[in-house]
Amino acid sequence: MNTETFNNSNGSSLIPRYCSRDNRTTHFVFPVLYAIVFILGFILNTLSLWIFFYVPSSTVFVIFLKNTLVADLLMVLMLPFKILTDSGLAPWKLKYFVCRFSAVLFYETMYISIIFLGLIGLDRFLKIVRPLEKNRMDKTYIAKWISLGVWILIFGISLPNMILSNKNATSESVKKCANLKSPLGLKWHETVNYICQFIFWSVFISMIIFYTIITKKVYKSYQKSRSTNSSRTKKIKARVFVVVVVFFLCFAPFHFSRIPYTFSQTGVIKDCHLQKKLFLAKESTLWMATTNVCMDPLIYVLLCKPFRKLILRFSGSRNPSLETQVANESTV
Repeated sequence: MNTETFNNSNGSSLIPRYCSRDNRTTHFVFPVLYAIVFILGFILNTLSLWIFFYVPSSTVFVIFLKNTLVADLLMVLMLPFKILTDSGLAPWKLKYFVCRFSAVLFYETMYISIIFLGLIGLDRFLKIVRPLEKNRMDKTYIAKWISLGVWILIFGISLPNMILSNKNATSESVKKCANLKSPLGLKWHETVNYICQFIFWSVFISMIIFYTIITKKVYKSYQKSRSTNSSRTKKIKARVFVVVVVFFLCFAPFHFSRIPYTFSQTGVIKDCHLQKKLFLAKESTLWMATTNVCMDPLIYVLLCKPFRKLILRFSGSRNPSLETQVANESTV
């Protein structure tokens, strides 16, 4: 969705020519880091996909987890293209494919993951703060429609970025993805950036509100039941915070760093040394955002009881009727 930060050469053209960068970092260090994420992410998410195949979509929580998994898998599959282009090993025709398609899909899946983490946080909030109340979010068919709506929304605003990158591609023009965009494409690209920022900050504020209230609720529960609350029960209650931890560790740094980095791109910040630092900060936090594909399986293991039990059963024995057994178990 935001192809400007996907290809290192894109951002460099926006910085004054005299402000050169250390290509050893961009062409070697980051590709190696992304390769590690790709290997771990591919293993963890393919295993998660296999396990979730046996977990029925009988709760809202599981539906949101499965959608998160699909988004993570798509992001993982886009990483090899990023690794090749960042390292300078890709032919220019592959860079064209990255600018027009894979970079767009890369960012599309990132913001889909952000939205679903927000929905998972909302689901945990309702289950903890109002455990006895029934609400529309408890209905699986509504969760499925919400999930479909998220995919249609993000894909809908991303598709024009692919269509409007329709200028003739050459070995020179692909060095900057913006060169492939029509005037309308450039305007739409800017609009999408604002939409993505709105999505992140909306989820960010919602997470703060949800987990501030959850923290107070959990603390009061501890205070009221100190004598009866076992350490195991406390650990179970504490697991709910893994969602907000993953969100803040992976996505918050990237969006915080983008604000000053945008100033450096637009000429507000002109100091070359500071521009280099902001570029490295943006690239480093983008990598951190990508590690979300390795962190999300922690949510599956810690919060999804059927998922956790299946791991134990698959590792201990092979039972052909696993799906039937898991269907009757609670989610958390």
